[in-house]
Amino acid sequence: MFIKKKKINILSKAVSELNKTLQEGNFVELTYLIGNKKEMIIRNLIAGIFRGIGIGIGVTVITAILIYILQKIVMLNIPIIGEYISDIVEIVERSR
Repeated sequence: MFIKKKKINILSKAVSELNKTLQEGNFVELTYLIGNKKEMIIRNLIAGIFRGIGIGIGVTVITAILIYILQKIVMLNIPIIGEYISDIVEIVERSR
């Protein structure tokens, strides 16, 4: 009788660990997505759109910051660097 209880306890712990692992890995959600192709396509499409928007906004902000810094460097009137940077800023201003 004692051996059966010990085996049941071991089995219960193993099932609990398996359940915990499956919950942490979102296994149920993944199996649902694999079965539903239409929802998977829609979810990936929306994720791609938002990724693209995020990249566009990020590039715009970083470019604006770089142009601002370059304009400040030009105002310092460093002979060689100032002319080179002013040419870059001028090219960017013309392309707007």
